[in-house]
Amino acid sequence: MKKGIAILGSTGSIGKQVLDVVSIFPSRLKVVAIAAKDEVDLIAEQIKKFQPRLVSVVNESVKQKVEAKLSGEKVEIIFGEEGLLKVATIAEAKMLVVAIPGAAPLKAALEAVKLKKDIALATKEVLVAAGDIFMQEVKAAGVKVFPIDSEHSAIAQCLRGEDRKTVKRIILTASGGPFVKTPAEKFSKMTAKEALQHPTWKMGPKITIDSATLMNKGFEVIEAHHLFSLDYSQIDVIVHPESVIHSMVEFNDGSIKAQLGAPDMRVPIQYALLEEERQTNHWAKLDLNKLSQLTFAKPDKVKFPCLEYAYVAGKAGGTLPAVLNAANEEVVSQFLKGVFTFDQIPIKIKEVLDKHQNKENPSLDDIFLADQNTRSTVN
Repeated sequence: MKKGIAILGSTGSIGKQVLDVVSIFPSRLKVVAIAAKDEVDLIAEQIKKFQPRLVSVVNESVKQKVEAKLSGEKVEIIFGEEGLLKVATIAEAKMLVVAIPGAAPLKAALEAVKLKKDIALATKEVLVAAGDIFMQEVKAAGVKVFPIDSEHSAIAQCLRGEDRKTVKRIILTASGGPFVKTPAEKFSKMTAKEALQHPTWKMGPKITIDSATLMNKGFEVIEAHHLFSLDYSQIDVIVHPESVIHSMVEFNDGSIKAQLGAPDMRVPIQYALLEEERQTNHWAKLDLNKLSQLTFAKPDKVKFPCLEYAYVAGKAGGTLPAVLNAANEEVVSQFLKGVFTFDQIPIKIKEVLDKHQNKENPSLDDIFLADQNTRSTVN
């Protein structure tokens, strides 16, 4: 029997690769609902190819444009925040893929968990902004979270069959981004076009900029804390430019397990969608004979302070991680528009963090309020 999946963010980088995987396993996976923004032609193409029953778009204007491109497809098209919620909670979906960047899908993802749907999680901000609340709901519902991030997928694979009590630490690998060798003095001159030239991964614009600042890796540290119930002292980051080792686990006997693979997101996506069942790889494969070297270095937290901001916010907890996420999202958006320079990104984020009065043990409403207030203060 086919497993029904719903996708939040079907037209983004991850969403499109999720659909690539679905195409390979048509007897196993069925797309029952998708949520996208305003990419009219691509949305119409996805509807025709995958035949979802329900589709959500950003607004009524986009809905009308999509409908005009369809002919005879049996699909219900809705829009707005209510649309996201309906896609996430559609009855036929056993699994929800969360691949919309930012805090926007948080409420919808929580509702899906409450309905006992498994989550294939690509959106870092869900756990960054509300990790305690989200994981409490996951535990209460008895569902599973399958990480799509290559790093967290690697950690999950390394931990299979191991006694968690024997874990000394996990080591998240970071490519270092496009500016790993660029002197910090040149950061003020780095353009958005240059920052978007990631050396190994093909990703969306927001996450690519986060990779360039190492904020992406900081978010992954917070994610790992929630996903694997580890103290922040047990989560380290190492720069590994080749992006071949996706992450590692060190055990108390000194042994280190690593997961290696080609830098292709469809591999961890397939692993998540098939619920950790290993099937034939139809994507890029790693050829060890072609590897000349694997290099490692400590991350430079002075040059890339966003990584340290994430550790500080994660350890503090409360509303501070949500503020970190919102501030970063807004500042990166402004950078991509040419308002801020690259070197201003950590400066602007730090200004917001320093002003915030942290609230411990927040409710979901507290988190949303902190998120909204933060977005209005970034300038």
